[in-house]
Amino acid sequence: MSEKILIVDDDPRVIRLVSEVMKAMGYVVVTTLNGESAIEMVALEQPDLVLLDIMLGKKEPDGYQVCKRIREFSDVPVVMLTAKAQDSDILRGFDAGADDYLTKPFNAKELVARVKAVLRRSQRPEELVTAQWSCGELEIDFARRTVRIKNQSVPLTRTEYALLRELAINANKVMMHHDLLTTVWGPEYVNDIDYLRAYIRYLRKKI
Repeated sequence: MSEKILIVDDDPRVIRLVSEVMKAMGYVVVTTLNGESAIEMVALEQPDLVLLDIMLGKKEPDGYQVCKRIREFSDVPVVMLTAKAQDSDILRGFDAGADDYLTKPFNAKELVARVKAVLRRSQRPEELVTAQWSCGELEIDFARRTVRIKNQSVPLTRTEYALLRELAINANKVMMHHDLLTTVWGPEYVNDIDYLRAYIRYLRKKI
């Protein structure tokens, strides 16, 4: 069964372009031009991934707000589409619960690679190394996929958890940038060192 992609953008031209690319790759596509509708469609359509533009019009909730509301009831992977490439904008997206981001303008090849990588991460079964892991006040329950600091739950996106898990199971080992990028994100990201640094920086803020 083909995965379903929800595309959210207030520009019909972007909707049309991205839809054509996704359909050509065999995905089922549903679309909407506004944020409120996007939240409803996540609940009703149960997509496997959401491509979410950040700027959705002055009268609409923006992509950050939409992502936060989606995270209240769903862990569907969210890839944010943005013309904003500043670290502060990227970190704000992570804070909202996004799993990845793609900076506009992007080409079809890059879009497809990112979508495939995020879907692959979301579907990849985890090899259970040990039931639990702890270091000082940090506790990770691998079986339940939960993280706690000082016995307080720490909400993490799927990607943040995957990165923390990889670091935890390789504690006291030297991890190379390309190894982390390949293992957590996939080979498409092997040269995205700034991307990894941004994730590490934000993960440190959370824990």
